[in-house]
Amino acid sequence: MGGLEHQPAHELWQRYQPDKAPYAFKAQDLASAKTWQRRCRRALSQTLGFQVTTFNPSAQVIESIDKGSYIREKILLKTAEHSLMPFYLLIPKSLAKKAATILAFHGHGYGVKDIVGLWEDGTEREKPDGIYKDFAVALCEQGFVVAAPEIACFGERQTDFSYLKLGQSAPSSCAHAAMLASHLGGSILGIRVRDSRRLLDYLSQRSECDSKNFAVMGLSGGGMVAFFTSCLDKHIKAAVISGYFARFQDSIHAMSHCACNYVHNLHQFGEIDDLAALIAPRPLFIEAGTRDPIFPIDSVKKSFARIEQIYQLFKAQDVLDKDYFEGRHRLQGDKAYDFLRKILLNGVS
Repeated sequence: MGGLEHQPAHELWQRYQPDKAPYAFKAQDLASAKTWQRRCRRALSQTLGFQVTTFNPSAQVIESIDKGSYIREKILLKTAEHSLMPFYLLIPKSLAKKAATILAFHGHGYGVKDIVGLWEDGTEREKPDGIYKDFAVALCEQGFVVAAPEIACFGERQTDFSYLKLGQSAPSSCAHAAMLASHLGGSILGIRVRDSRRLLDYLSQRSECDSKNFAVMGLSGGGMVAFFTSCLDKHIKAAVISGYFARFQDSIHAMSHCACNYVHNLHQFGEIDDLAALIAPRPLFIEAGTRDPIFPIDSVKKSFARIEQIYQLFKAQDVLDKDYFEGRHRLQGDKAYDFLRKILLNGVS
């Protein structure tokens, strides 16, 4: 009694076989790799769910703040019939023409305010703080237009559980929405990716934004949204994934993570490095802390080594890079900013 074989997870781990997944990346030449991408991208879109592409987003600018070197607008964007997403648009005052534009994604915490230089109560702060280091502001200071959305289930987009009766505890917005989305045949990740794609549609109409130079950057849960948006949407020219790129088997499924990380039937796509092949041959930068407790560095290195092989197949190894910095679960930034400047501002393809 009490042996490993008696644990429910033991049976499930025996069923976990990413190498045998129907959409695992096994191409040996460029032609078959491109065929796999088309097939896999369609299947992934269906698996994530909620990827409606016919909706025309509408927007309302509700605030414009002069921050000295840039303007910070707050905008409400209707991304679906019943979905309204606030986001901040940071526009450098020095713009002389349309600029490369980066979608900056926060992860768990108090929401998008934490990456645009605002405290929880909306007051301004003078210096970067926390694991995100106000990276949306830092990107704007690099010369990029930056769009920072409020990801579903955080900040102003948390679920209102005020209807609950005395004695009932309110679940987290993430967990509740993840279960409801699964019940409806999709995922909360699918909604977050859909919102991001509608944001791209809106930004394409803005006079400040160069629609041929879109990129994404995100940490942790924001890294997840940046990653999967890049997998599905080829309008993304470059991606920076921070604090997320470990194998599912070693991270998401090996320890406690928020329910929003789980997608029904995602197993059919193998591992995270299989999915990363959907981004190739576009520029990709992976950032990871050597002491990150929830996305172990050894697993990140293993995934990156596999991606190096895939990018070699695409003859795109020159646009793949990484930064393994000493530290825990946080954004580092410096080398990632250099990477984005090289790709987006200097015209490297």
